[in-house]
Amino acid sequence: MFLSCGDALFDVFAEPDPDVSKITLNARVGGSALNVALGLARLGHESAFFSKMSGDLYGRRIRAYMQREGIDQRFLIDTDRNTTLAMVSLSESGSAEYSFYIEGTADRSIEADEVPQSFPTSLEAIHIGGSYSTVSEPTASSLAQLIAQETTQRFVSYDPNIRSSIQPDLDVWRARVAATVPLVAMVKASEEDLEQLYPGRTADAVIADWMDQGVALGVVTRGEHGALAYAASGIQSAVEGVEVQVVDTVGAGDTFQAALLSQLQEKRILSRSAIGGLDRDSLDALVGFAVRAAAVTCSRRGADLPRRGDLGLPPLGAAH
Repeated sequence: MFLSCGDALFDVFAEPDPDVSKITLNARVGGSALNVALGLARLGHESAFFSKMSGDLYGRRIRAYMQREGIDQRFLIDTDRNTTLAMVSLSESGSAEYSFYIEGTADRSIEADEVPQSFPTSLEAIHIGGSYSTVSEPTASSLAQLIAQETTQRFVSYDPNIRSSIQPDLDVWRARVAATVPLVAMVKASEEDLEQLYPGRTADAVIADWMDQGVALGVVTRGEHGALAYAASGIQSAVEGVEVQVVDTVGAGDTFQAALLSQLQEKRILSRSAIGGLDRDSLDALVGFAVRAAAVTCSRRGADLPRRGDLGLPPLGAAH
């Protein structure tokens, strides 16, 4: 089982309308961490989600959506706080920009004493979806506690997913990344993340620093240009992007993350030592699969992540 932890919200899109006196909205379930849980479930894996969930209209819809998609809800914490809303505007290329309605909302309010003290033995891996949840208190400290508690027992992956519109002080983000990286086996970050955090530094240099701190696999996504990957063994991979008609990029990075994790589990390499020792062909195949999965999401509206059939995969039982 995988456990994804962090933000759950509704992405709210404004539909084109020439009448300036009104705004027609189209809201879809989203949130970086919840998207990863969704991606894993759609790829046939047992997937659970940890966050605090509102009892408002949006929270009830998220729960119903999780039930429909087969995402385990046992680790959700009930609250009467409101659900986070993300207003999404799209550029002509389909790139998404976000503004958040987030003050005092459910997924930002996890307290330290609400973190589970133990998990089922079937739990193999934990993913921490960065975004605002890792820099918004009290949730940030609670997720840090969870990582510290589980890092020696389970595979932990991390995506910083910088949202400077929520926390504009990049030193806060840098401090959180610096505290988290030494505790995780795999880090996936976008080029934009690295440019914001470490302006003027190359991806090679940043990942090398992270490797020195114990990361076994570092991946940098490059949008339409594909992705770079670095294994602790010294092997590197550069995979080109897949050309698609882009509708929008919402959920693309989360799709990439879920695809990586799913393949690590299916290839029986979901451990720090195994991923650190990947050879070039295996690393190319791993990253190539994730690039292809992310491209499918880019061809759809919102965080509509692919299922196994969309990627030409047999049902998971048949794959073994």
